[in-house]
Amino acid sequence: MSIVLVGLNHRTAPVEVREQLAFDEEACSRSLREMVDGELLREALIVSTCNRVEVLGATGEGLAGAGAEHITKYLSECRPLPQGYFRKHFYSHADDQAVRHMFRVASSLDSMVVGEPQVLGQVRRAYAVAVAAGTTGRVLNRLVHHSLHVAKRVRSETGIAASAVSISFMAVELGRKIFNTLAGRTVLLVGAGEMAELAARHLVKAGASRVLVTNRSGETAAKLARDFGGEAVSFEGLTDHLASADIVICSTSAPGLLSAS
Repeated sequence: MSIVLVGLNHRTAPVEVREQLAFDEEACSRSLREMVDGELLREALIVSTCNRVEVLGATGEGLAGAGAEHITKYLSECRPLPQGYFRKHFYSHADDQAVRHMFRVASSLDSMVVGEPQVLGQVRRAYAVAVAAGTTGRVLNRLVHHSLHVAKRVRSETGIAASAVSISFMAVELGRKIFNTLAGRTVLLVGAGEMAELAARHLVKAGASRVLVTNRSGETAAKLARDFGGEAVSFEGLTDHLASADIVICSTSAPGLLSAS
């Protein structure tokens, strides 16, 4: 058996391209079942995060090149976009290089913020989705388990997690460097997803005096605000809220400029 990996990440593709290719869990399951044909691709899983979309697969002996092209073709055609839209951003690895890359991903050595812990959970979830879809077997089972083991060793035996561990944390740290302290400061979170939740956690820990949360879904904003003792504000009044905030952290899935209208 050969191991292949095809994907794009924050180094090879801008955020608007990564967003176009991103898979939710339902799409992952469906796409895995479509890609795994038992010949060119016998096993597969998809790691899809805000910074990467990668397909890890197992092929027959000597079929690494054909398997990689099979994955590339699928990813290139799975969205209603012009021919070649994704292809120029892809990279591919085979066998030892694919294994090495997977170890680096799970260990967060290939992350935008080296040492961030979220990617390990994302790899676990990607594996769980593939197991549920029935697209893993002996090869990927062993590889994923080895990857998780390597990631744990990297975190426990090195100082990789000693500094900033997420983009949200870095944003909060930048605000603290500018103002020296967040005490007495008003912070506005635009968006209420996972990254905004992480930012809220770091803001509260850093001592922010007032945390405002706004989102197109008022209910989602209210829930996040309640969880962290903040205040939900209307998205329609975004301009006024911007003027009252000392720090603004924007984390949304909007494909373009935000507008409150």
